[in-house]
Amino acid sequence: MALQVLFFCPRWGSEHLPWEDFCRNVKQEGYDGIEYAIASDTTPKELDTAWNAAVKNSLVILPQHFDTYTANFTEHYDLYCNWLLRIRAYKPFKVNSQTGKDFFSFEQNKVLIEAAAASGIPVVHETHRNKFSFAAHITKAYLEKIPGLRLTLDASHWVNVAESFLDDQPSAMQLAIERTDHIHARVGYPEGPQVPDPRAAEWQEALNKHLNWWDQVMLLKEQQSPNAQLTISPEFGPFPYMVHIPATGRPVADQWEVNSFIMHLLKNRYNQKNEMPFKASMAPPAL
Repeated sequence: MALQVLFFCPRWGSEHLPWEDFCRNVKQEGYDGIEYAIASDTTPKELDTAWNAAVKNSLVILPQHFDTYTANFTEHYDLYCNWLLRIRAYKPFKVNSQTGKDFFSFEQNKVLIEAAAASGIPVVHETHRNKFSFAAHITKAYLEKIPGLRLTLDASHWVNVAESFLDDQPSAMQLAIERTDHIHARVGYPEGPQVPDPRAAEWQEALNKHLNWWDQVMLLKEQQSPNAQLTISPEFGPFPYMVHIPATGRPVADQWEVNSFIMHLLKNRYNQKNEMPFKASMAPPAL
């Protein structure tokens, strides 16, 4: 059995669409599932609607945690644990977590990482500005001291923070690649976390830098186990990530088209036939 690569479409940027319409579009485009950034105040009705629409269209939902913002660590910890407890009821196969804060101490962020590990859910922690993992060299220290820490690699944030393509941090990048289970396939550049359009010739250097990192993750997964699994979410976002023309509010590129371009590029690059290793058959729980 070959390495399984599953592609997830972000709900981010399509919140205006009813779940049924969105899921139908996602399925028709060729994705395997949806990455759903679930706010703490999302209602049970909204969650149930999302899960039912995904199951109906044979899609899997990968929940994303993002909105625990409070600077008070005790409150932050409680809110984070409550979010994990709530999502656990849906039995997700994986959760992507934007975890902690860049200004929390190592020990504080470590407590949050340990809470995720104890939740009973497979949690991968996204490399993201403003979180514990905001920079390559900082995340390297966490990876060295926490052997079980697994990542969602979103190198676009690190490129932006370091104002470089990280050529001077090979050991940090290598360790991150070795610990990656999920990829956010967005292309950043030294002055921003998202190039205006990765299809344009002027952004090919940035695209190729990221492709090289993603290729390394793929190669390592294949070497580790022929039955390994990797999930990928093309995650080009809407405004303000997507550049808009001043005064008109018109985006310089179509977010859906750009994410589809990345998905199909990687699917062809990695020769994926879109065969699901499991069925999207779980109905939402009674909450």
